[in-house]
Amino acid sequence: MTRPAAGLTFSLREPGFRTRSREGLAGLAGRVDHRGEGTHGASRKDGVPALERAEVAGLLAKVEGWEAPRDHHLTKTFRFPDFKTALAFVDRVGAMAEEQGHHPDLHLAWGKVVVEIWTHKIDGLTESDFVFAAKCDRLAR
Repeated sequence: MTRPAAGLTFSLREPGFRTRSREGLAGLAGRVDHRGEGTHGASRKDGVPALERAEVAGLLAKVEGWEAPRDHHLTKTFRFPDFKTALAFVDRVGAMAEEQGHHPDLHLAWGKVVVEIWTHKIDGLTESDFVFAAKCDRLAR
């Protein structure tokens, strides 16, 4: 699959499944099933390179509150009223990560969780990292 310049196209493991959307990644989070291979991120057998700076900036605008330090990974701090609620969020993200084979770094502290996401196999960001970020946002609600 080649990366589009405009809009979003996801080629998933299911043969022939593609979706194109301008509705933003948050809308896609409920519809796109990202499944990777290995322990971190999508399979790179298709040769998809890490997103470039302009692509990261465009997708970053679609996920509220996330940052992309050095255009290498996504990070966001989620705030919660107590440790128990923060831990429950970590459990939900962990279950999603296991289901999808895409494992973020999760940093748990009293009342907060820091989530860091990137595709380790290419040491950078792909569109599916942004979809995962949007799904984390949904789990925090």
